[in-house]
Amino acid sequence: MDRDSAEPSVDQFPGTRARERVDHHHEVAAPATHVYDFVWDATADARGPYCRDVDGNLLLDFTSHVASAPLGYNNPSLLDRLDEFDLVDPLKFAGQDFYASTGDLPGPTELMHRLVDVAPDGLDTVFLSNSGAEAVENAIKICYDYRDGAKYGLTFEGAFHGRTLGALSLNRSKAVHRRNFPEVTGVTSLPYCDDRTCDPRTCRCGYFPAGDTSQLRRKLGDGGNVDPDEVAYVILEPVQGEGGYRIPSEAFMDDVAAVCAEYDIPLVADEIQSGVGRTGEWWGADHYAIDPDVLAVGKGLRVGATVGRDEVFPDEEGRLSSTWGSGDLLSSLVGALTLDVIEERGLLDHAAKRGDQLNRRLSEAPVEGAIDVRNLGLLVAVEFETRERRDEMVEACLQEGLLTLACGHRTLRLLPPLDVREREITQAVDAFRRAASR
Repeated sequence: MDRDSAEPSVDQFPGTRARERVDHHHEVAAPATHVYDFVWDATADARGPYCRDVDGNLLLDFTSHVASAPLGYNNPSLLDRLDEFDLVDPLKFAGQDFYASTGDLPGPTELMHRLVDVAPDGLDTVFLSNSGAEAVENAIKICYDYRDGAKYGLTFEGAFHGRTLGALSLNRSKAVHRRNFPEVTGVTSLPYCDDRTCDPRTCRCGYFPAGDTSQLRRKLGDGGNVDPDEVAYVILEPVQGEGGYRIPSEAFMDDVAAVCAEYDIPLVADEIQSGVGRTGEWWGADHYAIDPDVLAVGKGLRVGATVGRDEVFPDEEGRLSSTWGSGDLLSSLVGALTLDVIEERGLLDHAAKRGDQLNRRLSEAPVEGAIDVRNLGLLVAVEFETRERRDEMVEACLQEGLLTLACGHRTLRLLPPLDVREREITQAVDAFRRAASR
């Protein structure tokens, strides 16, 4: 496939083979979160954001598999290095019971070193796992251990931190994510201020209800109902993902940073969707004044990782162990090489520029029902007046060969690969506008 000349083309979507495949899948699969009948043909040629489904439709993928493929399809800088690696068996082995060396190619050890190199200052210790949800579980686990006896955790309205049982207790995006499941006790939530022009003196988001006194300070300060010494962690997404691509105000982030520092409360930044260069910086947290004590990483890294200050992690062997991730040679290799490619090709600056370009192009001629376009790098969102109009647009974009995703209550998100080109952005915007007129 020639990336310079590829054009999205849809004959019928979903086609006959896609319908057959989906039906066959659901004969044995438990209900999950599939949102439309896109069946990627992993055997067909694909480049950058272009891929084919099993019926031969050529699609422009502006989802990057929910940010888990930050370099798009078959990035040559990545594939050339993978060709050097003769696959072995086992590629995945149990827990942290063994070490492995992959010679001149990076493995789990090298991935951890690369993460420390690009992590915020002071974050120098890593625990690998399978997924972002596991990274969150381990993040709060080490915080509970570090703050021995602390029984409270603070999360924010609109938050989504994963689907494992402990992570569910932190979610505040949709009721279905927590319904009828037992919860970790002591988790309480606060407003998340996504008014990017917020002035604490005239706040409309509810986080600063009394001048410059925030909800967080009111909860923990004199007269508050939570003793700061009993708070194990504050966890937040630097940009909320599933909650609707909500970009926080600087005033809000400044306040969270100041309060956590004042009371020495560990701050966990969930970077599963906002990290690994997606926002034009390595981490979403890099755009703000916050100094996380722990990062939870996943998706684009290809493995889960909990990255924190050394003193936050347990110093007793066995207190944090036995998940598969750090024994996954192939995923660790791909994760480490992904970080290398992003750095070597200058994709942080590129993502910032292309994200602003996509925002600008979408804003120049707003489509019917759209009320806001926003971005932080290549986290790009279009918010609509109603959920129904948003869902219509997701479906109409599919018919035009453009893959997008819904999030929040009425937001459509676009996540092209970090090396997306101007031509591809033009194609996506043209398809988006055609979809709006269907």
